[in-house]
Amino acid sequence: MVPLPTFDMPKLAVAVEALTQDQMDNLPFGVIGLDAQNVVRVYNKTEAECSGFKERTALGRFCFVDVAPCLNNSFFKGRIDKARREGALDIQFSFVGDFSDSERELTIRAQSGKDGGCWIFIQRA
Repeated sequence: MVPLPTFDMPKLAVAVEALTQDQMDNLPFGVIGLDAQNVVRVYNKTEAECSGFKERTALGRFCFVDVAPCLNNSFFKGRIDKARREGALDIQFSFVGDFSDSERELTIRAQSGKDGGCWIFIQRA
């Protein structure tokens, strides 16, 4: 059995794109896959449970409007948009706040997806 990718591994998006949904659901960090229009195409079980979004469906909804409007700001979405405009997206930053715990520190990694979209990975401290 091939080991699951880790949050800190290089080219995390490439590794995650090769996983099944069940494998993504078993990762110990949040995974959100967006298409080029920021519509949620992947939302793993870990992220659903940790964010408090588990009772609602995120798939097919606009991430920064319907799912996480609190992230629609220059510090979070703005960084991702800027990196996308400048070329391949591969950034990491800290963010304080979460659906279930507004004081929790999160480590965010965002990387380009193969289809023009992007992947957002969230590790909670």
